[in-house]
Amino acid sequence: MTAKNQNITIRGKIVFDVPNVTRKHNRQADWKRIAMVVFEDDMTEYYAWFIKRRYNITLNKPLRGTHITFINDSIREIKGGDKVWEMVRKKWDGQEIEVILDLDARTNVEYWWLKASSNVFDEVRTELGLGEPFFSYHMTVGFPNERNIEQSEYIHDLILKFGGEYN
Repeated sequence: MTAKNQNITIRGKIVFDVPNVTRKHNRQADWKRIAMVVFEDDMTEYYAWFIKRRYNITLNKPLRGTHITFINDSIREIKGGDKVWEMVRKKWDGQEIEVILDLDARTNVEYWWLKASSNVFDEVRTELGLGEPFFSYHMTVGFPNERNIEQSEYIHDLILKFGGEYN
């Protein structure tokens, strides 16, 4: 979408124990712990507009708006369980942090995202005794609806064919 290594720095607020907004989240609420950085803006809509203009793909918005989930782990993986979770939550919940976004949009066909990084993500995960996340840090821009999934697949294949890096 943009030139390689074009980054911006944005500020957001850490939120622990986010409200359940999906049935899946409701089913997992008793054993899964989630923390994210939320942004009070329409940045995902802004970058979805660029994807629409460049690739003719309309994206549905993320359910939670503009955010980056950096903890989405089982309580069993947290060293010290709920006691440590509460201690770390009290320290970090509500803190404003800086996040670096790589503006080169990426896709796996089903989702489009921007890579994200912040030293705070790793610091908080380390305090909880967690290793690397299953998915790298990212801000989901959106996902194509059923009318746009074939176009998303076509663009994804072209990007890979011409040496693009989409992971």
